[in-house]
Formats: sequence, C-alpha cells, structure tokens
Amino acid sequence: MLSGRFESLPVSQMLSLPHKPEQVFNRDWRMLNVEYLVIGSVMAVADNRYRVSYSLYNVFKQAVELKQTIEGDASELRDLAHFVSDSVFKLLTGIEGAFSTRIMYVTASGPLANRIYRLHVADADGYRVETMLESKEPILSASWSRDGRYIAYVSFEVDSRPAIFLRDVVNGTRQQLTNFPGLNGAPAFSPDGKQLAIVLSKDGNPDIYTLNLADRRLRRVTRHYGIDTEPSWSPDGKGIIFTSNRGGQPQIYQIQLADLSVERLTFEGDYNAKASVLPDGSGIVMVHRRNGIFHIAMLDLQRGRLTVLTETSLDESPSIAPNGSMLIYATQVDGEGILAAVSVDGGVKFNLPSSEGDVREPAWSPQKRRMFKPLSD
Repeated sequence: MLSGRFESLPVSQMLSLPHKPEQVFNRDWRMLNVEYLVIGSVMAVADNRYRVSYSLYNVFKQAVELKQTIEGDASELRDLAHFVSDSVFKLLTGIEGAFSTRIMYVTASGPLANRIYRLHVADADGYRVETMLESKEPILSASWSRDGRYIAYVSFEVDSRPAIFLRDVVNGTRQQLTNFPGLNGAPAFSPDGKQLAIVLSKDGNPDIYTLNLADRRLRRVTRHYGIDTEPSWSPDGKGIIFTSNRGGQPQIYQIQLADLSVERLTFEGDYNAKASVLPDGSGIVMVHRRNGIFHIAMLDLQRGRLTVLTETSLDESPSIAPNGSMLIYATQVDGEGILAAVSVDGGVKFNLPSSEGDVREPAWSPQKRRMFKPLSD
C-alpha cells in the first residue's frame, strides 16, 4: 500500500497465491516474514455488476481478522478496490484510510502567450482525471470544503482581475464571492465549512480576512504593514496559520481568532511558507528553503523539531491527506511540473501519474469518493 506504513511483498516472491483462508500455508508466509495477507476474489454476478469478497488473514495468529463481501458496477471497480484498502488500513492502524479520497490540481499547457489553464479532480493515486474548469486566465489556490461538496478558487476571468469563486462540485453551479480592488486570493475553508479565510489588499497591504459564507460578512483578522498571506485553519477552527514577512523574511505565524493574538511558529531557516496543520494538530507541513533549495518539511509543534521530507528541488504547495499519513506536493522533473507524494515520516516517496501540461497547486480532498455497505462481515 502507498501509505508509508506497510511493506508489500512482490508477487514474484510469493510461494503461492491463495484465494481463500483455507488455502494459506502458514509456514511458507512465516518463512517470508509476512504478517498479514489480503486474499479474495472478484466475480461477475450480473450484467455490468461485480462482487468482491476478501479476507484479512493474520499469519502468526492463523486467523481471519476481517472478512467482507461488497458489490458495485463495472465503473466502480476502482472504488471497490479503494474501499478494501481503506478497510484493511483502518483495522491494522486504527486510522481511517485515504485511498477513497480525491485530489485537485491545476495544469497549464500551451505556449506562454496562449496558455490554457485547467482545474482537475482525480483519485488520490492520480487516476480517473476529471476536468472541472478550463480558462485562458490563470486558476489559483483551489481548496475543498470539509464535506467535499464545494471548491473555492481564484480566477482572473472577470476583467483580468483576481476574484474568488465558489463552485458546487455536484451540480456544477458557481458564484463569485469577491471583487474587491487589489488582491483577492488564497481561499481556505474553515473546518465547519461556514467560513473562508481569504487574503485581501483592499485596505492597503495584503491581510487575512474571514468571510462568512451565509451572509457574506467580512472580518479583518490581521493588521500589519507586512504581507500576510496563505491562510490555513487549525483543526479546531479557533486559529489560522499564515505566512508573513513581518519579521523581515517569510515565516509561519498563528493567530487566535478569539483575541487576535499572534505567535510565530517557525524560526529555523530564512524561508518558510504555505503551511498546513496535521489533522491532529501535532505539526505543520510547509515549504522550507535550505541551502537555497525549496523542500517540503514538517515541524513538530510539541518538540520543535523540523524534518525535511523531500530531496527534490522547487517543491511547493504541500497538501495533507485527511488521515494525516501522507501529503502531496508539486515539484519539477526534467523541467516539467508534476505531482509527488511523501509519507509524513519521509519514508515513502513516489510520483503520481503525469497529467498533460505543467502541474501545480494540489489539494487533497477531506471527503471519500464512494462508500459501500458490506453484504457480509
């Protein structure tokens, strides 16, 4: 599994391929130091419909720990596989899996004088790409609502000025939320989905505001002569993490919404930006510059320890999986922008399938794409 928590055995090294628990020869798997087996079958049960039966077998206990049967249409075969992975992951780790979630990202293609920008949504592993929006103007800072129903993004399509839009993913309708003079950017949904944290420069320098989505009421959160940008909410919704150069260089700060008190979070390095908080609040991931190269790093907020997670250059825009185990980010390979993933401990790294054009600004969805009700346990 591409989760950073398991090491899978290549099929070529397996001594047998059991499909039922009674076909498992425990001695063979113990010799290979395999602790668990996921075994099962896929069977056509009707026109365009399939039944997946699987078991999670504990080799050392010689016991089945999970057994389920689920059904779906042919178009849902990938969703069925993701559901199995999520179920196994949760039983083994106690953490919700993220295999059934989605990612969103922007691509830019074509000559510089006539670029086409597209907003895409895909499975978390990069497959089944859907184009949500296409424009001749840049698309920036797309983010998900907590329930996965809405996305907010920045577009320059109205008079070539930045504006924030809200799009309903289900029915495709959208509405323009802001049209203030100057910068309108970096929308981020609050955990309860009722507000957006945004960046506006209508009152002078770029500052952080909150926008109530029900009544469109604005609240100015930061007031500083420096640049405050890239807001991200704390998991409890009581604070906002943001990037500011108020200390002379880009660093990460946190502001408490109750009293607007500000605390600086990062001190190591001369550049830290684009931070997001882990779901449990224990740390933040961010873009960190070291020796002149931009990497993705994680700061443990309890121990104050900073760990660089990526070894590539020009890494940007990290986005955390809803279970906190992995993150995706944009990077460069052979001069082309691609998406890559890394586990939060840095142990697992892989590139996602390439999309057409230069890929940037990924965002991991908080909501699972499809759930299935088991026919049996």
